[in-house]
Amino acid sequence: MTWAGHLPASREYRRILVGLGAAGIATFAQLYSPQGLLPTLARGLQVSPADAALSVSLATLGVAVAVLPWSWVADRVGRLRAMQVAIVASTVLGVAVALAPGIEALLVLRLVEGMALGGLPALAVTYLHDEVHARHTAAAAAAYISGTTIGGAAGRLIAGPLAGVVGWRPALLTVAAVCAAASVVFLRLMPRPRGYRPTTAATARTVADGIRTSLRDPALLALYAQGALLMGGFVGVYNYLAFRLEGPEFALPATVGSLIFAAYAAGTVSSRLTGRWVPRLGRRRVLVGGTVTMVGGALLTLSGALPVVVVGLLVLTAGFFAAHATASAWVGARAATGRAQATALYNVAYYSGSALVGWLLGYAWSGRGWAAVVCAVVVLAVAALALAVTVLPGPTSGPERIGTGVTASPEARTVHAVPHERRSGGGTA
Repeated sequence: MTWAGHLPASREYRRILVGLGAAGIATFAQLYSPQGLLPTLARGLQVSPADAALSVSLATLGVAVAVLPWSWVADRVGRLRAMQVAIVASTVLGVAVALAPGIEALLVLRLVEGMALGGLPALAVTYLHDEVHARHTAAAAAAYISGTTIGGAAGRLIAGPLAGVVGWRPALLTVAAVCAAASVVFLRLMPRPRGYRPTTAATARTVADGIRTSLRDPALLALYAQGALLMGGFVGVYNYLAFRLEGPEFALPATVGSLIFAAYAAGTVSSRLTGRWVPRLGRRRVLVGGTVTMVGGALLTLSGALPVVVVGLLVLTAGFFAAHATASAWVGARAATGRAQATALYNVAYYSGSALVGWLLGYAWSGRGWAAVVCAVVVLAVAALALAVTVLPGPTSGPERIGTGVTASPEARTVHAVPHERRSGGGTA
């Protein structure tokens, strides 16, 4: 009998959502916790803002480098087993980072930690396509992404205020302890996989074929560009806004300035809402709307009034996560074959943008101030908008077209999957 996937009424569906939510917290709290204490880290290690930001950029670079290898490993050992290995390894490395003797060791460990952390973002959405009924994959993916925003916010909000009181090392150790607890929840709750069987046929050639297929699709390339451009600008804002808030313009103490990361709550809400917006408006409209919202939020942060800056950050965060949730799920729907590789390539672009742009904007901040950072973010977002409008398919005169040459009914437009492929149990997706 063909496996159709877990339904929302089932116990397994709820366990998957809670388990992946816990994994999202464990992964993204570790990945971004140093961002919450960058000014404290820069002062403690006597390095520049851009050098301190390398603790974030190298970790995200590690994720970008590792997502394709993780997809290959998962094809051979199973998505869930690969995620379990990744989350245990990254938790151990999180403790090692907090104990690093200096900036050089810290940066090397962050790179390796990022490579371990890459297992979850590389595989989580593909795992959902395997295990959740196709009609409910969009909602499940949105729930997972909202969990990652909770993790990202928690890591920053725990590390930032604590670092101002007890120092950056105890702050990072506290985050590691929280992540260890979340990892245990993930390991205990996830049900036995039923939608995919590992295969030793997942050779390097198979992976290469999946990559080539993805890179030949202009729409997928445009979606990869969305991830790189928008994530780069978003991380740049969060990397350096704390330096501005703790500087002469606002003179906020570190424990207060780091509370800006509570704005991540806006991303938690907007990423969940995309599961409702996409069926009504279409993917491209939601993507474009999220990007325009992000630009508006970035411009608001130019204000010299702190309440307006906070509102701008909330708006920017909501817009970014609406766009990201839409683009990442669209990749899974667009890829008729080689979905694991297609999704991995999105993550490569997404985290490469975070690593490179998030670091380079430090020089814009040091050289020209906050206006230069915002200008760069707007330019990146406008470039993403241009690609979205000119390359990505929008609604036609009839139902919205999704996937590759398949016209979907209104009901099917809620699905971020290609059901017949994900149930096959073989191949690379």
